[in-house]
Amino acid sequence: MNSKEYALLAGKILSDKKGQDIVIIDIGEKASFADYFVICAGTSDRQIQSLTDDVEEGFAKEGLLVKSIEGRQGSGWILMDFGDVIVNLFTREMRDRYSIEKVWGDCKFIELED
Repeated sequence: MNSKEYALLAGKILSDKKGQDIVIIDIGEKASFADYFVICAGTSDRQIQSLTDDVEEGFAKEGLLVKSIEGRQGSGWILMDFGDVIVNLFTREMRDRYSIEKVWGDCKFIELED
């Protein structure tokens, strides 16, 4: 799988597990550290932790292991670094506070297919 396919897989996993407002941003032309951001909101810290576990497990089944996970339970934001794909999981409040979509607003946003 290439990095775009992994980003889309993350989006599908998050959607299947009831993640909210999922956005995939192609940052490859603007950033040297990754190709895609996947952003998702959860309804609670507990759901965010569950989504983290689901993405990690889904990627591992495809042979891609997480390089690092930043954030801790109760922080409202967990960042999963898979190299070329970075998955950001937020509570609604934290997502509104950091507005990552606005920072990367000049990048291409990829629609998640149903």
